[in-house]
Amino acid sequence: MLRLFGILVTVVIAIGAAILTWPTFFRVDRVYPIAQIVSFRGILLAFFIAATLLALLVALIRPLRAFALGVALVLGIASIASAAIVFVRGGDGDDAFPQQTETSVRVMTWNTAGDATPADTIAKIAVAMSADIVALPETTIETGEQVAIAMRELGHPMWAHHTEYGEDGWDASSTTLLITPEMGDYAVIESSIDGVTNTSTLPSAVAAPTDGTGPIVVVAHAVAPREAYMDAWRSDLQWLADQCSDANVIMAGDFNATLDHFGGLGVDGADLGHCRDAALETGNAAVGTWPATLPTLAGAPIDHVMASENWQATGSIVLRSLDDSGSDHRPLIVQLEPTQ
Repeated sequence: MLRLFGILVTVVIAIGAAILTWPTFFRVDRVYPIAQIVSFRGILLAFFIAATLLALLVALIRPLRAFALGVALVLGIASIASAAIVFVRGGDGDDAFPQQTETSVRVMTWNTAGDATPADTIAKIAVAMSADIVALPETTIETGEQVAIAMRELGHPMWAHHTEYGEDGWDASSTTLLITPEMGDYAVIESSIDGVTNTSTLPSAVAAPTDGTGPIVVVAHAVAPREAYMDAWRSDLQWLADQCSDANVIMAGDFNATLDHFGGLGVDGADLGHCRDAALETGNAAVGTWPATLPTLAGAPIDHVMASENWQATGSIVLRSLDDSGSDHRPLIVQLEPTQ
């Protein structure tokens, strides 16, 4: 009887480990609470390793040896698989950036946590990284304009655009986008301003070139997957995937989701709609961007820059030197090159 119980427990552990390792395969990547657990794949990996070692210690007890070794085998396989996923996605963080070319576009996204991050700090980082597009979720247009003015004074002028939900003064209800004039004139699409088509709870911004030649630029801000907001979160991710239906789209922002949550949302091998994750293509997709208080491999990589087929990522950096800047997110900067 005890042997049968041990086998049953081992099977249950094996199923649980498989679900947490490959949630998209089991189609539970957007199901509570699995979605929350797999967000922190680095911590999950550490848990699998620690549990494997604990099971091996228990195996020293003769009556429990067979059971403990079976559990250790299951958890060891989960550890190896999770480590392989982290390795493939990459966790370098502050890699050297490639040189900019005449056609390259640099995109910076940073959830600034409202006025927690000074406008001058945002401007200096954006200028230092030669950003052409700056996506700023949780940033009011007033702060965005201060950033644009500071960047202009530093010799890097930008146009400021934004969208917001209501006039309650809550910074999370605002999303700001800065675009260099060198990319041409842009305007935020009206339907994303009035909320006719947008993310459910926090605003995203969709900006289109007024001359019709540049990329569509989307600043994403999906709601966090708290238990009460799971339906809204799933709807937000689907809406963001739908924005990547064009070949010429650049999307950046706080998705409140990792690559483990995009199962079934990619088209033709892409990650989200027709867009591919730039950090994944450049070996930084396992670097946690939130919260900034955790080590990079322990955090959740929920901030992304994505681009559709007209663009190819050639470099990315997750800045860890600004963890005490005020925001609970780390900035992500990506360099893109046109494919044609």
